[in-house]
Amino acid sequence: MHPTIDYQAMLDVAIEEARRGLAEGGIPIGAAIYNNKGVLLGRGHNRRIQENDPSVHAETDAFRKAGRQQSYRDKIMVTTLAPCWYCSGLIRQFKIGTVAVGESVNFQGGIEWLRENGVKVVDLHSQECIAMLADFISTHAEIWNEDIGEE
Repeated sequence: MHPTIDYQAMLDVAIEEARRGLAEGGIPIGAAIYNNKGVLLGRGHNRRIQENDPSVHAETDAFRKAGRQQSYRDKIMVTTLAPCWYCSGLIRQFKIGTVAVGESVNFQGGIEWLRENGVKVVDLHSQECIAMLADFISTHAEIWNEDIGEE
């Protein structure tokens, strides 16, 4: 019997990371990886601006900090925003079994593609996540567009 997964508590960690990124002058997106028992393995935030590195998305930061795992099928990636195509590819490459997203209103990313390919996607519709990113986009549209590959 599996314990009930508290996705909101997991999302709270990702939100802390998003706030940390915003406080550092970056994009407010955070992520965390857990095992299927709810144990935190790694957490991170988007640091593209801070590190001048376009590959440091929140999901990749958390993934790297989780370290090597024998298998990712039973892992849960929690992120404040629907993963972009780059991060969706990471999820598929390593066969992460579940993705919990804080929101998909501001950006849909690859969540439908993930679902179509057997990844369990839980959209938490967090008003806090929606507002945090919407506020950032309204004041930093050029940085946001750069982040998602738009001109």
